[in-house]
Amino acid sequence: MSTSKPNPLSRWGGAALALSLVSGCSTSSNPAAVIQGKEVARKQVLAESPPPPPSPEPQQEFAAAPAPAANKAERREVLATRSPPPAKPRMDVEATPAEVEADAADSAGRMSGASSGALGGTAIVPQASVAAKMEMKRQAPAGRMKAISGDKDLAPEPVSPGNTFAEHTPNAFTETAADRLSTFAVDVDTASYTVARRYLTQGSLPPGAAVRVEEFVNYFKYRYAPPEEGAFRVHLEGAPSPFSQGRHFVRVGIQGKVVSRSQRKPAHLVFLVDTSGSMSQPDKLPLAKEAMKIAVKNLNENDTVALVTYAGGTRDVLPPTAATDLERIYKAIDSLESGGGTAMGSGMELAYKHAVKKASGRVVSRVVVLTDGDANIGPNLSADTMLRGIEGYVKEGVTLSTIGFGMGNYRDDLMEKLADKGNGNCFYIDSHKEARKVFEQQLTGTLEVIAKDVKVQVEFDPKVVRRYRLVGYENRNIADQDFREDKVDAGEIGAGHSVTALYEVELTQPQASLGTVRIRAKTPTGTEAAEQAFPFEPKMMRPSLDAASADFRFALAVAATADVLRGSASAKEWSLATVQKLAEGAAEGQSDRVEFTRLVTQARGLLGATAHDAR
Repeated sequence: MSTSKPNPLSRWGGAALALSLVSGCSTSSNPAAVIQGKEVARKQVLAESPPPPPSPEPQQEFAAAPAPAANKAERREVLATRSPPPAKPRMDVEATPAEVEADAADSAGRMSGASSGALGGTAIVPQASVAAKMEMKRQAPAGRMKAISGDKDLAPEPVSPGNTFAEHTPNAFTETAADRLSTFAVDVDTASYTVARRYLTQGSLPPGAAVRVEEFVNYFKYRYAPPEEGAFRVHLEGAPSPFSQGRHFVRVGIQGKVVSRSQRKPAHLVFLVDTSGSMSQPDKLPLAKEAMKIAVKNLNENDTVALVTYAGGTRDVLPPTAATDLERIYKAIDSLESGGGTAMGSGMELAYKHAVKKASGRVVSRVVVLTDGDANIGPNLSADTMLRGIEGYVKEGVTLSTIGFGMGNYRDDLMEKLADKGNGNCFYIDSHKEARKVFEQQLTGTLEVIAKDVKVQVEFDPKVVRRYRLVGYENRNIADQDFREDKVDAGEIGAGHSVTALYEVELTQPQASLGTVRIRAKTPTGTEAAEQAFPFEPKMMRPSLDAASADFRFALAVAATADVLRGSASAKEWSLATVQKLAEGAAEGQSDRVEFTRLVTQARGLLGATAHDAR
């Protein structure tokens, strides 16, 4: 077992400190102090907001954070900067060499936001685009780094608009002879896919940092049989790669046990709603109000609901109320109006105090935050203080779901951190349709946590697997030696949830057992984890891609698309035309999958249909 890997699930150590540098947070921080660590690189990501209806083009700010290595990937916190308007999509597949080169250059700039420049004396390192055939650099205006005062009497600085994302370097290939173990925590968030979908449907590519492969893949449902006993069941399958000769893909699928609506424990939901001025747009507070009504309508008769809001201050709008009292709850929701600042930390503290009163082994107690994430935290709370406070309530059994809305100042980085720290889920809602999916299927249907601190460790046989890489899960990597360290936090699985991960591997013996998959998890109220092992048998490796299941092929198409969109070096030679055919052949008429194939078409057009399709 390797013992050289750090533990990136202490993402709340280094990574969360980036929150204290975001402009608008009132916390003590010295920008110069973050320029440290071995080979630390700060990168800038080009995040052009798709034209949100009422918002002007945003000016975004930079924040930097320490960047410790995350298992096999360096982690970097990045914020977006102003971008040029998106170029018109090119739909022509046949192009002249000059056009190919020009489009590749344009796509490189728009996809990765590669730029040169300086921020606080540190150069911005360009990131290679998958659409480019050569290294590209584009000069972009340097963001302003604000020194944040820790003086509690100093009013928070106003938050500058701009979508904010945290970037993680894609996992690279690992030589199995040097390190046969790959360890990560499960993740059931889906926000990244919905955010990227909004960018694409509004005519621009998502910034690379907005794309998290695992959230793309786990957005979709797969036909995994539930466990006959225990909390979950593991499904393994592999097949040859459609992109690279001599390589294969391996899928690890985990299905949680299903708990029917009538069987689950009573739930107490505390809605924490951002009613600040930034939530006034139609796709923010009005949509959030619709979403809450959908959630309440799908609760059980023994469930209760409370409502807290935050803007310049906090307000108790609705005390714990029976979910059956729809008239009273709807009236409280309808009364919400936007205006004022964004004291998220104070609202979070109040919401958790309400939630913890009902938390027990017999009641599911959850805080549900609905916001665009644009927060200056609060007059006496820093981001770090808020995150530490959440950790304390988690121990009392309170879970957290963060629901994002809107564009132009969306704080994706903060939303994801809060959900992870709060043992919950991160979603993004861009339409009434998505609100129904999240609040009817994903939230109210999976309120009950069936297993916590769920870790996955894959041990590859060096005699069979020459090299491997985990596609995604960069911010979920765990040090191998921490797999059996039960004090190390990991992910949670709710009733009915499924988790899918894919590996790209190079084999020496395709018809041999690749290795063993181990799952380690605690019961919802337990402190010690139980472990199960599942061998990857030769029969699980299909002789051809056509012989693989439709679920496998579709999951591979989704993962490949995300890897291309985020500019992964391993995917720079992959063809989106191949991906689209793969997805279309596995869509099986499912509406979400059919929609995905249309998004791939949109992405091909925005990429210029050059580097991937014109070979």
